[in-house]
Amino acid sequence: MEDLNRFVRRKEFYKRVGKAWKRGYLLYGPPGTGKSSLVAAMANHLKFDVYDLQLANIIRDSDLRRLLLSTGNRSILVIEDIDCSVDLPDRRYTVDGRKQPEHHVQLTLSGLLNFIDGLWSSCGDERIIIFTTNHKDRLDPALLRPGRMDMHVHMSYCNPQGFKLLASNYLGIHGHHHLFGEIEGLLKNIEVTPAQVAEELMKSEDADIALGGLVKLLKRKKLEGDEPIGKDAQMLGVRDVKRQKVEIKRKSPRISRIKVNRRRTI
Repeated sequence: MEDLNRFVRRKEFYKRVGKAWKRGYLLYGPPGTGKSSLVAAMANHLKFDVYDLQLANIIRDSDLRRLLLSTGNRSILVIEDIDCSVDLPDRRYTVDGRKQPEHHVQLTLSGLLNFIDGLWSSCGDERIIIFTTNHKDRLDPALLRPGRMDMHVHMSYCNPQGFKLLASNYLGIHGHHHLFGEIEGLLKNIEVTPAQVAEELMKSEDADIALGGLVKLLKRKKLEGDEPIGKDAQMLGVRDVKRQKVEIKRKSPRISRIKVNRRRTI
């Protein structure tokens, strides 16, 4: 949050150096690690409006200008799952490889870069743009350079430090608990998201019961991780991934404005 505080304090600095008063963040990591929750926390901390922009079926680059004019100062523009929202750099072909009609040509890499560097920079002050992705390696490096995405924030699986913070928030445990050692040992060898840990801790207000349930969950995951994956299961996973990619292509475009106590679609 210190980076956010420094950003909002530096209006004169941005004016002096001739830069747009904006900042870009890339939040990346596995699903369920808290990327969307961090966006909400940033907005609440700054008291900024949040605009959720989905690019899946944007027809033309010029549509970004219309969407931008719907946003205001002191705002955060979020493009979630940027690696799935657009097939950069070329979106002139459908999923099955057929060329689309000209009136269906979709968002291009150059259009998105112009949006970040030009339109977003020149229309208003105190702007933050956030990309989220589960797969940073799939993004074009041109999207990630400083000046576009100024800070890259890795959202990792739950570690012992993160677990203690969750235990403090959900169970009010600010010191030590006799199950902490076992849980921390399991977390070092298991990939579990903060969302999964939080869900388990919310099942009971009794710390012994909640933490006992978490121990069972972690042990079960450890056993599952130790089991070999058969060929049929591997092929099923591949088919699931392909099906998910096709479904993502069919998402409808929208931009919605999220305020502290209400949400309005525009």
